[in-house]
Amino acid sequence: MDNSQYLTIQALTKYIKRKFDKDPHLSGIYVKGEISNFKRHSSGHMYFTLKDERARILAVMFSSANASMKFNPENGMNVLLRGDISVYEAGGQYQIYVKEMQPDGIGDLFLAYQQLKEKLEKQGLFSEARKKPIPKFPRKIGVITSPTGAAVRDIITTIERRYPIGEIVVYPALVQGERAAQSIAESIKKANKNEEIDVLIVGRGGGSIEELWAFNEERVALAISNSEVPVISAVGHETDFTIADFAADMRAPTPTAAAELAVPHIDDLLERVLNQKIMLIRGMKTRLKSERARLKSVTSSIIFRNPRRLYEQKIEAVDHLTEKLNRNQRVRMQAGREKLGHLDSNLKRVHPRRLWEQKNEQHLRTAKQLQANFSTILRQKQNDFSRTISTLEALSPLKIMDRGYSLVYSEDSKLVKSKEAVKEGEKVTVHLQDGKLYCHIDSIEESEN
Repeated sequence: MDNSQYLTIQALTKYIKRKFDKDPHLSGIYVKGEISNFKRHSSGHMYFTLKDERARILAVMFSSANASMKFNPENGMNVLLRGDISVYEAGGQYQIYVKEMQPDGIGDLFLAYQQLKEKLEKQGLFSEARKKPIPKFPRKIGVITSPTGAAVRDIITTIERRYPIGEIVVYPALVQGERAAQSIAESIKKANKNEEIDVLIVGRGGGSIEELWAFNEERVALAISNSEVPVISAVGHETDFTIADFAADMRAPTPTAAAELAVPHIDDLLERVLNQKIMLIRGMKTRLKSERARLKSVTSSIIFRNPRRLYEQKIEAVDHLTEKLNRNQRVRMQAGREKLGHLDSNLKRVHPRRLWEQKNEQHLRTAKQLQANFSTILRQKQNDFSRTISTLEALSPLKIMDRGYSLVYSEDSKLVKSKEAVKEGEKVTVHLQDGKLYCHIDSIEESEN
């Protein structure tokens, strides 16, 4: 068979891929299933397996398609997909290329809301420890909202009615649409640059979750959390809760309620001031009455009329104290003298001069005793030396020579004591009392003894 009839794997795969791509039933299809083996590549592309109880298919969703998603897909999540079926040539496998994806059974915005809320809560963004107190008497109130909406009118009207001495600074911002989150975050940062702003109201009127979504964005939550100025959130109606509500230092159910929380009512303040004024006047009258009675008591007292009594007793007390001081001083001086005498006697007893005299006397006694012992030992040694000299002189060969004897030494200077010590023909030296004789041995005779 001719080899040209055989197809290459690449050609076969391309042919199958063209079949898939041309089939209108495999383009723009809707599929539902459960996500498994989910992986998000560093490029932003998503790779996962879509499965049900009896089958599975590989799925790919490129970053250009998933950039606008409001939730993060996870393993085990049931989803609804729209995409195209095609063949991945390098692997020879068919898979679905996802164009759109949303959760099955729950809106994607609500799911994204839950996921972001859980994420920021774990980061501690909603912690009560981060909440800043709202000032009781703000001078300037910043308002971040749409300048044309009903919310800004409600806030301004409420503040001017309740707290006309407060100044309102409106920071216009988009509160709906794709650029709304960025606009709100930038307005919060701008308001923080104004050091005179005491409190911020951030919000808008009610609406659907899509209309309120800007206040569920992470950048808005971070801007609120990082704000140095305390923030009151006022988004939607009383039943609407957004991420901004949790991140703010205080939540108001409506923009009007936010204005009421931001400033006190001027009538309440005036009433409090009036009550304080009444209490102050009453207290001053009571204090004045008390001080007048005290002054009258002082001026009518005996001491005030006769002040000498006030210091006469003190003079007498000073005399008693002086006498007691002198008596104690004498006692202490006598005790000090006795103690000084005792210390003086002890000092004399252990004075260095006294110790030196004692040691010197001891030294002299020891020296005399040493001299006496030395003299005794010297005499004893002299006597022993004399006896030894006498003994040596008695035993000395020289003394023998005084009696007529002589000493004979061999050629190696050894004393000749026997005829065995020399031989015929050798030379010997004869030591006499008055000199030496150098002799030659001609013959040796043995003694008859």
